[in-house]
Amino acid sequence: MKCMILAAGRGERMRPLTDHVPKPLLKVGGIPLIVWHLERLAHNGFKEIVINIAHLGGQIPKALGDGSEWGITICYSDEQEEGALESAGGIVKALPVLGDEVFLVVNGDIWCDYDFGQDKKLKEGMLAHLILVPNPDHNLEGDFALNGNKVEGDGTKKYTFSGIGYYSPKLFKDLFYGKSALAPLLREAMKKGKITGELHEGEWFDIGTPQRLELLNAQLINQY
Repeated sequence: MKCMILAAGRGERMRPLTDHVPKPLLKVGGIPLIVWHLERLAHNGFKEIVINIAHLGGQIPKALGDGSEWGITICYSDEQEEGALESAGGIVKALPVLGDEVFLVVNGDIWCDYDFGQDKKLKEGMLAHLILVPNPDHNLEGDFALNGNKVEGDGTKKYTFSGIGYYSPKLFKDLFYGKSALAPLLREAMKKGKITGELHEGEWFDIGTPQRLELLNAQLINQY
């Protein structure tokens, strides 16, 4: 299975840190955030990683190279000319490289201990499988509901979308090339009962602000 790491965003809420460094290269526990992903993906058997780049994007290939340091192959999907295409738009541009099989997508600005599965299968007729997490303080209302193994747009108890998902290329077949958000596409598929999911109750952080970055660094110092 191939994996795509979304790393093209501007990181406005992380300014001024992201004025000179793309958010995925900010260090957590002394290691660039995106390297945590690469190490875990390599450990779990992933061999081919696609990374989209835009804001200060040239720094990412310079830092990571071709992936040989981790025993993987990295392919870069360059959005610098267009500007970041948002999540779904970035995936659409990378589809020719991602291929015709189910692939994993991971947000480049999260830190977690989720065990990425390179042999994950989607159930018959399903278009995506999302990993949800308990709601953090900055998103107490949550994003999506979990009804059994089905993810729904509305429900009594909502959880937060972790930024980790397994996708069929068929989910994106009707999208045109250009900027496009992922959430509306997922909600449409949820209405048709085409999205499954699971709750991950381990460690997960959305590194959206300098304060959250500081908090995670402090926690890691205490842990390790």
